Amino acid sequence: MKVLVIGGGGREHALVWKIAQSPLVSKVFCAPGNPGIGTIAENVDLAVDDLPGLLAFARREGIGLTVVGPELPLSQGIVDLFEEYGLKVFGPRRNAAIIEASKAFSKELMHKYSIPTAAYEVFSEIAPALAFVDRLGAPIVIKADGLAAGKGVVVAQSRDEAHAAVRDMLSGNAFGDAGSRVVVEEFLRGEEASFLAFTDGKNIVPLASAQDHKAVFDGDLGPNTGGMGAYSPAPVVTPRIHDIAMREVMRRAVDGMAAEGRPYRGVLYAGLMIDGDEVKTLEFNARFGDPECQPLLMRMKSDLVPVLLAVANDDLSGVTIDWHDQAAVCVVMASGGYPGDYRKGFPIRGLEAAAQVEEVVVFHAGTTRQGGDIVNSGGRVLGVTALGPTVAVAMERAYRGVKAIHWEGVHYRSDIGGKALDR
Repeated sequence: MKVLVIGGGGREHALVWKIAQSPLVSKVFCAPGNPGIGTIAENVDLAVDDLPGLLAFARREGIGLTVVGPELPLSQGIVDLFEEYGLKVFGPRRNAAIIEASKAFSKELMHKYSIPTAAYEVFSEIAPALAFVDRLGAPIVIKADGLAAGKGVVVAQSRDEAHAAVRDMLSGNAFGDAGSRVVVEEFLRGEEASFLAFTDGKNIVPLASAQDHKAVFDGDLGPNTGGMGAYSPAPVVTPRIHDIAMREVMRRAVDGMAAEGRPYRGVLYAGLMIDGDEVKTLEFNARFGDPECQPLLMRMKSDLVPVLLAVANDDLSGVTIDWHDQAAVCVVMASGGYPGDYRKGFPIRGLEAAAQVEEVVVFHAGTTRQGGDIVNSGGRVLGVTALGPTVAVAMERAYRGVKAIHWEGVHYRSDIGGKALDR
């Protein structure tokens, strides 16, 4: 079977890496892909939002399964389009992908179906939003309603910072149309974890636990990013927390979406805030997390392709997933200045040396080929991911890989996985 993966980031490199190992697969294509993906699959020069081009390619090549990585084509209805032409595709339809495409919809779903979450209000005008900020006080969270590449959330530590974020978003300065409505919600204390599960709209099969690191600097300081690293398993997700997440978050979300006439099929990602035995939902995403996908797929012992096909065929019953006992840690190497302005085009050195480190895989994200060099072309550039018998060993291996790589201005956190050691 031929498989097409849509996307060109670290998540898609990890998906291609895992899918290419399946005995069911004869060839993997990736659109648009990246230089790292190009070593194990055939890159196709099509943008993720070129839906007609992607459809034409899939039909021409006889693609047996398409796996959609990023949220943008999901929100544009790529699954609906492919299904209309009888093609097998993994991911939620457009009316279900709204669970990520609109934070206001997501919060309203949580409220309606008793999914635990923070108190909130939705605003499209500045004055009432500022008044709500003043009523709740700081710290407080301001979220752009629409898609903002993982950066549409401001955790404001002061009233002035919150006011500035509200004005920036609702005036269209910060995120354009994505910020034409904002969700203002109470600040939750605790430790974050990422909880992902496959679902066919009825059955739910959880993945292993993981934890992302959103803030740009060590110690969770600085602005939020798309994710500076992740590890799995996450000790904060105890068996009790896992049961609560499945029962009160995932089950209610899947059943709620079905009741709304928006059956959800794909991988559902819940960002959780855990405080003792209390679990609250920060957000839902309609796809694999990036960078959580990288350590999760490194730890997955089972063949991924039968699981993806089972979801695409609307029947996950009887599907189980086996996991390696080892831990995995992914450290994101970013361009200097990210998540703000950064410079591109610097040659990346040491990729071969890093790949020689025991149990390390270097997943490419924001890279491109320029002449004979691979250069940085995005904010998050590489995800250096390692397996180890413990989180400590996986961290040591990942950072050995990181230290072998260099380009001008490179930046990364030095504490990815540290919270697991603290526990």
